[in-house]
Amino acid sequence: MNMQLQQKRQGPLSGIKVIDLSRVLAGPYCTGMMADLGAEVIKIEVPDHGDDSRHLGPFIDGESVYYGLINRGKRSIELDLKSDADREILYQLVKESDVVVENFRPGVTARLGIDFESLKQHNPTLIYASISGFGQDSPLANYPAYDIVAQAMSGLMSVTGFPQTGPTRSGESIGDVCAGMFASWAISSALFAREAHQESAQYIDVAMVDVLLSMQLTGLSNLFANGEAPSLVGNRHPVSTPFDTYQAQDGLVVIAIASEKLFQRFCECMGQPTLRDDPRYKDDPTRTIYHADLRKEIEQWTAQKTVEQVCDLLLNAGVPASPIHNLQQATQSEHAKVRQILIDLNDGGTPLISQPVFFNGCKPHVTQRAPHLGEANQVYKPSTITTKNAETIQ
Repeated sequence: MNMQLQQKRQGPLSGIKVIDLSRVLAGPYCTGMMADLGAEVIKIEVPDHGDDSRHLGPFIDGESVYYGLINRGKRSIELDLKSDADREILYQLVKESDVVVENFRPGVTARLGIDFESLKQHNPTLIYASISGFGQDSPLANYPAYDIVAQAMSGLMSVTGFPQTGPTRSGESIGDVCAGMFASWAISSALFAREAHQESAQYIDVAMVDVLLSMQLTGLSNLFANGEAPSLVGNRHPVSTPFDTYQAQDGLVVIAIASEKLFQRFCECMGQPTLRDDPRYKDDPTRTIYHADLRKEIEQWTAQKTVEQVCDLLLNAGVPASPIHNLQQATQSEHAKVRQILIDLNDGGTPLISQPVFFNGCKPHVTQRAPHLGEANQVYKPSTITTKNAETIQ
């Protein structure tokens, strides 16, 4: 490899090479996290077009901000995977790599000859991760699945929203993002297994619907206990009360209480230490039954104070509370600064958002922006081979 182009990488995954065949969000989010941890990620893109997310807004100076956030720190090469010559380049890269990540619709990789069974012939210790909507062997496997479909079919939408307005999706593509997170966790586990137990090639199958279903522990506990699906409760917690948004003088404030000790402390903060003696509020299950009555009591108090005043009083007493920040407020808060949520590369460009975990007090993250399409063609593939005018793989 051209040493001038080789990036110095540090972190728990330094020395690991990843072939990223994925597009848009779930797969690229997975490999972006791995790049943050030091992995060398080689992004394979369709010639002249690239990842579809390159064409998704918003744009700054003609470049997709969305693509830039997700594909930080990677290298880009153009390969037409329908071309025999370009597949040979891919096979050579696989021989030298540790991981392959893809999120094509099931069946596409087999038709192209880049599925797990094909690629493990070139690397007998390869870790191959497939991310899809429904998994590789579901009766729904061949159906298309965007994030909103996964949220709907997993039951998540059925418990998100208010009874008055009906189900709604989460404000972020949480199915894609969480599938990418689980894929990165599974890949790291497989890398450990390979190192510790001399495992041979391993195949990882991640489904967005499975991920969202497995995460709904509150809803599932209610389903199993009550024998019926939970319903919409808005911002209110379905089990604990008070645990909701409440109207203050200048907006909504979040108050979250899930223990008797906290409720007693909350009553004292409101100046009503005997409120707990009311039989309607004697314990959490009973308070949940009478949540509407308790809301009136609380909002008589919060309506006399600003959100900041309520939060200051409750937080200083050890009672969880919060204003509802927009993204600008959240990313510019003192918490965000201390926790290094934004990574500023000091080049005047858009900040990066890295993986959120600290290792021994340090937060691994990339220091390179997302690549231009094909910027590493001369590094990873022979210059005599061109890959132009290929159709986007569907």
